[in-house]
Amino acid sequence: MQDNSQQTLKPGESGLYNRIAVLRAERAISRQELADAVGVNYQTIGFLERGDYGPSLKLAFQIAEYFGLPLEAVFSTKPFQPLSEQVYGVSLPAAKETR
Repeated sequence: MQDNSQQTLKPGESGLYNRIAVLRAERAISRQELADAVGVNYQTIGFLERGDYGPSLKLAFQIAEYFGLPLEAVFSTKPFQPLSEQVYGVSLPAAKETR
């Protein structure tokens, strides 16, 4: 009998959520630059960001170290809260288009 409690709709096959794309954007780092720094192919970074691939423990630590953050600040088994909720404790309304 299969345990359906382990099913996840997101983040893809890995079962992990991460902030790699956000961290790269904040620091203006390309996938290639991060890949070179941690010794993987740039496509691996894309797979990680989409949740299609779960990193080895070593790779997860290398990525966290590269960004100078603790592992749990980069990877999680639960979705990350929006930064506004995390820092300010409130959810900000979505930006509306102005015309």
